Amino acid sequence: MSTGDQERQDDEAPEELESPPGLPKIIKFDSLARCGDEIWIENNGQIYRLRRTKQGKLILTK
Repeated sequence: MSTGDQERQDDEAPEELESPPGLPKIIKFDSLARCGDEIWIENNGQIYRLRRTKQGKLILTK
């Protein structure tokens, strides 16, 4: 994947569902994990892996 392709993907916002006012945003996992069944998340210098199992459940590991 070229740098230009990566920039285009980063510019695309994840699909959000309508949430009632005052509630957290709901984002579909498929829109975050466009290229597979896992995403890597950085939070305060720590890296986490969020993946979907074959049964459709989510597992977050550090």
